[in-house]
Amino acid sequence: MDTQEGTDVIPADGLSRQELAAPARCRVVSGVLSRVGDKWSVLVVMLLSHGPKRFSELKRGVGSISQRMLTLTLRGLERDGLVTRTVTPTIPPRVDYALTPLGHSLREPVEALGDWALRHHGSIEASRQDYDRRAGRDDEPSAAGT
Repeated sequence: MDTQEGTDVIPADGLSRQELAAPARCRVVSGVLSRVGDKWSVLVVMLLSHGPKRFSELKRGVGSISQRMLTLTLRGLERDGLVTRTVTPTIPPRVDYALTPLGHSLREPVEALGDWALRHHGSIEASRQDYDRRAGRDDEPSAAGT
């Protein structure tokens, strides 16, 4: 969101920064981000963005996730209306997971975040190494800095 130069208003919806930072809005955003911002949910959404998948396909696609964590992630995404779970009564039962329209609407921002992370990974890693190097030398704050 770009702000208009010299103003404190966001053009898209006319809300001031103060209104956007209101505690109630922060709680709403925090609640949504807790679901869509965790690494497993992001990976599952990206895998399902290409079409429905069975549990085993998702597990293979994500890789290092445990069966329990994948189950919890899928339940959370289903609860939030981002994923549907369809059981086909066969032997053994077939269970497919797919994104809902709401889940598909998450694809673009998730891809944008992933692209940003890939573009800036090198800079972030360099900053981490620089910070760690400085922190290792300066374990205690100097008397002059306090």
